[in-house]
Amino acid sequence: MNLSLLAFSLLSPLVARDHGDAPHKPVLTLDLARQVATATIAEAKRNGATGVLAIVDDDGHPILVERIDGTFPAGAMVALGKAKTAALFKKPTKFFEDVIKNGRTAMVTIPDFTPLQGGIPLVLAGEVVGAIGVSGASSAQQDEDFALAGAKALEAGGMSAASVKYFEKGAVDAAFAKGAPILEVPEFKIHASRREAPGQAEVHMGETDIVYVLEGAATIVTGGTVVGGKTTGPGEIRGASIEGGDSRSITPGDVVVVPAGTPHWFKEVKGPFLYYVVKVL
Repeated sequence: MNLSLLAFSLLSPLVARDHGDAPHKPVLTLDLARQVATATIAEAKRNGATGVLAIVDDDGHPILVERIDGTFPAGAMVALGKAKTAALFKKPTKFFEDVIKNGRTAMVTIPDFTPLQGGIPLVLAGEVVGAIGVSGASSAQQDEDFALAGAKALEAGGMSAASVKYFEKGAVDAAFAKGAPILEVPEFKIHASRREAPGQAEVHMGETDIVYVLEGAATIVTGGTVVGGKTTGPGEIRGASIEGGDSRSITPGDVVVVPAGTPHWFKEVKGPFLYYVVKVL
């Protein structure tokens, strides 16, 4: 991944700056911009897509640019244009693309203006603090979807992974009783997993699974080829079993790391089989 951090206007990590006699307003810091970028890249990876994102402050000045390997080089320029347009006009760039399509072609004469879908204002505490632009995904709609994922992460308070989370034993036990997520944020997920019987073979193209066994035992097969594999979602493949691969018995205390794109299958289970899974995106 090629990463360019352009910190042009951020002088401190404070989230407010003085505009003369105007009330203090929130500011998009570099840390917050990184959080938005992480959520955006995670969404792109879940969809197996390329793309480049650009994040600007409310004056349209660049804060951060990040490009997924394989994205066309000019994407960075287009993404910056989208971000700047969304920030200065405080509207999604699709609005302007639609206006022009509907006949107001004179808008294309506005200087330094990129009326292409994929630019979204970033809102913090009810204020537009900047914008994100995405280019180079498989479609204009996907550009916008990825940008929206980043914008929503900021509106929800930024990356929740950046704050301390505490889960009481009762809540954790309840999650293991049915097998449920404990925490899901754009960089990773923590699942309290439970199995009573073998499952399907799986491949997660955008997630590395870190498995820690708590109770029970299982035989896990990794590598090889998924038999009857079908795509069940973006970057997700499932099938009946695995042909070939390495087989290993795992018991409490064992840790298994399954890199993204690696087939894996719980072939045999002596349950209840309880294990944590940390999914790194």
